[in-house]
Amino acid sequence: MTARAASRPVGTVTRGTTNPNRLRRMDRWIAATHGAELRRASDAVAVDLGYGAAPWTAVELLARLRAAAPRVRVVGIEIEPDRVAAARPYEREGLTFRHGGFEMPVPGRPLLVRAANVLRQYDEAEVATVWERLCARLAPAGGGSRGGLLVEGTCDEIGRRHVWVALGPEGPRTVTFATRLGSLDRPSDLAERLPKALIHRNVPGEPVHAFLRDFDRAWAAAAPYASYGARQRWIRAVRDLAADWPVTDSPARWRQGEVTVAWGALAPVR
Repeated sequence: MTARAASRPVGTVTRGTTNPNRLRRMDRWIAATHGAELRRASDAVAVDLGYGAAPWTAVELLARLRAAAPRVRVVGIEIEPDRVAAARPYEREGLTFRHGGFEMPVPGRPLLVRAANVLRQYDEAEVATVWERLCARLAPAGGGSRGGLLVEGTCDEIGRRHVWVALGPEGPRTVTFATRLGSLDRPSDLAERLPKALIHRNVPGEPVHAFLRDFDRAWAAAAPYASYGARQRWIRAVRDLAADWPVTDSPARWRQGEVTVAWGALAPVR
């Protein structure tokens, strides 16, 4: 292998589609659930992996994380050199851009890696290898810390609907469904935004299919709460859903149009 081949970024170029505020729901969840880890670190580095054709998501990630952890630094990484060059004018204190891929050319171990809409174009069989590689780069657990966090998932073009998997150094932990409630007809509408590890598993016999079926039923049963607004209907549906599924968050997050479930309950049948 030549030196040039050895240093070539790992991965393939994405479409690069991005819009301002597209990842706001994911960012707010990260700040709420991982902010304490970022605050405790003496040198907290967060990576926006595959930020796309414009740097908006990295700029916004810095602002949202600094509201929770003022010392955090964000590194935007893109595999397409022209995108990195276009982002350089947006660098500032706490925000830099680098050319790279899944090898993540940053020093040390990041406390956060956000990979949004990156694996959508990959084959399902490739996901586990990418996850393993990225998780191996996360800050390790220890000393009261759970270690770094990888957030990998998919959303629509304007950020109304998201589904993401949160992974630690040990592997996948949870799956979060998040939506602008006013845009939702039924919870299974989120199926089209399932991450690559789950989107082809939304078929009978798979846990994620059963979960979305039960969520739709709970949503239908909570129809009387719609007179109080979509938020109250969602909260009631999630409360009923939690009787049969390992929901890991609380009403404070449900009010945001979110629900988080243990990964083990939705993991694909092998």
